[in-house]
Amino acid sequence: MGKVVSALSMSLDGFVADEHGGVGELFGWYQNGDVEISSADPRWTFHVTEASARFLRPAVGGAVGALICGRRLFDHTDGWNGRHPAGCPIFVVSHATPAGWPRDGLPVSFYPDAITALDAAQTEAGDRVIAVSTPTLTRQYLDAGLLDEITVSLIPVLLGEGISFFTGLTIAPIRLDGPDVIEGGGVTHLTYRVIK
Repeated sequence: MGKVVSALSMSLDGFVADEHGGVGELFGWYQNGDVEISSADPRWTFHVTEASARFLRPAVGGAVGALICGRRLFDHTDGWNGRHPAGCPIFVVSHATPAGWPRDGLPVSFYPDAITALDAAQTEAGDRVIAVSTPTLTRQYLDAGLLDEITVSLIPVLLGEGISFFTGLTIAPIRLDGPDVIEGGGVTHLTYRVIK
């Protein structure tokens, strides 16, 4: 089975979005350099520093075999129109399927709970990475002992309030090994392994 990895951009004070769900302050690093990185979806091209390119290339170059997200992110992104920049199938945890979904020919599926979604994602991904892209699911997988790595793209900004990455863990402390560090422009990419 592939690693289960949560990778999110986060403010220095621990938020992955502002209080309205906005990520503008956190995603600037995707367009602050001169190295062009194409994604699996031609609508998304990134311009990052060389250091951030080393970090980003595997994610959009086929290393990710499945993406798991929650309904809020899915709705906020309009489901990436069925094609995530990583080019992998999307597994959405939701109590209800949104209107107009699923759509023929698009690799998007819906699951009533986090564990069922992870089981399906692992079957699809094989030995490739399963990316978890929401804080709520990250906490659920941490609590269940199912998360292997956490990658924080740390942004030098204080948001003051918003959506916290780690508030609400029910099983703590969770010890981590690392980090592996890549210093980009306006971002520091930190990868930790979860000690189990």
